[in-house]
Amino acid sequence: MLMQGFPPPPSARVTLANWQEPPYNRWAFSHLREIVPTQRISRGRGDVMALPPALQPLGEVATARSDGTVSTVDAVLDATYTDGVVIVHDGRMVFERYGAETDRYTPHLLMSITKSVVGCVMANLVDRGVLSTDQLVTDHVPELSTSGYRGARVRHLLDMRSGIKFSELYTDPDAEVRVFEQAAMWRPTTHDIPQSTYAYLTTLVATRDHGGVFEYRSCETDVLGWVCERASGIRMADLIADLVWTPLGAELDAEITCDGLGAAMHDGGMNATTADLARFGVMLLADGVAGDHRVVPGDWLTASWNPDPDVRQAFADSVDGPYLPGGWYRNQFWFLPRAHGDVLLCLGINGQMLYVDPATGMVAAKTSSWPVPQSPTMLHDTLNAFDAAAAALAGHPVRFPHLRPGPPGVVAGLSRGHFKAN
Repeated sequence: MLMQGFPPPPSARVTLANWQEPPYNRWAFSHLREIVPTQRISRGRGDVMALPPALQPLGEVATARSDGTVSTVDAVLDATYTDGVVIVHDGRMVFERYGAETDRYTPHLLMSITKSVVGCVMANLVDRGVLSTDQLVTDHVPELSTSGYRGARVRHLLDMRSGIKFSELYTDPDAEVRVFEQAAMWRPTTHDIPQSTYAYLTTLVATRDHGGVFEYRSCETDVLGWVCERASGIRMADLIADLVWTPLGAELDAEITCDGLGAAMHDGGMNATTADLARFGVMLLADGVAGDHRVVPGDWLTASWNPDPDVRQAFADSVDGPYLPGGWYRNQFWFLPRAHGDVLLCLGINGQMLYVDPATGMVAAKTSSWPVPQSPTMLHDTLNAFDAAAAALAGHPVRFPHLRPGPPGVVAGLSRGHFKAN
């Protein structure tokens, strides 16, 4: 048993060096505050969004696997290292299960789902006139004037279309995404880098013009978070609390990891319960409204769901385009056509997912601890399982479309929320 004993034996210790690796991540993703510094995201004192139970045997629903076989939702959840899953239909909780170190009160690491929450913070600041998507990033963060972000606009970052050089190859310890984690206090330091995330961001360089094709890079959201803090004068943990977490009616406080100077890990450091993640999805399904509160401006979500042709073309021309045909990325959300219509996705490596389906009125939240950061098979199997559950709830015929994972080394979505083959 991991972290059992006084002290635990060396083989059972979860440390800064191993917490993202199996089997240690199954413990760590539900105990991150014990490994990495975190800041509290308060739920405030508002009402909790009710999710009245109306449980159904969705685990028995038939679903397609990537290998061409037919399985069940429960079998897919078992095979994809599920820590927690909550499915909501028409405002009622119709399915809930937990495993490993997670229960309904456990904050779980959300990885890049954090990006979508930060995008909602940005939406509110834009709506209130605190900043504009047309502004230069350096209007708010002049420290980036000597970096590759010179000339980049907020809009470029929201849609992952800057020209910054930043590798998301998780298997390469020297990739920028892994080196950045050292500055964020997620890993022991092995490189000669600034010991804060913001200082590290000022060292990034550009390799092409801003505004080109889509390319998923976590650093974009970290700069967005910095812009939000500078424009508002408020740290990200409190921005999320005030603008998103309290008004949506979260049940419990959340957390976000931070470095030694208190800078949040905007791209992937948020921790929350699976049920509160589902509440976030219910709010998005309701066009940004929760109860009597407008949480996300409606025009922001409308623009996200209905991108202009340039956004679609930038995605189609990217390395993701051939493997996610018809999909797009806008305002820190993924969108993907499914058999019954387009769905909004918030995604994180190691199997974190929020699935929002307007066509069937279903929201599914899944927290996981995959033993690898990226797995096309586990990702597509999970999407198929949620498609099947949505169809069953809506009374639609269950279909088993053939979903082809991308070949090894080729992007097919995820990277701390990005579908990419190992």
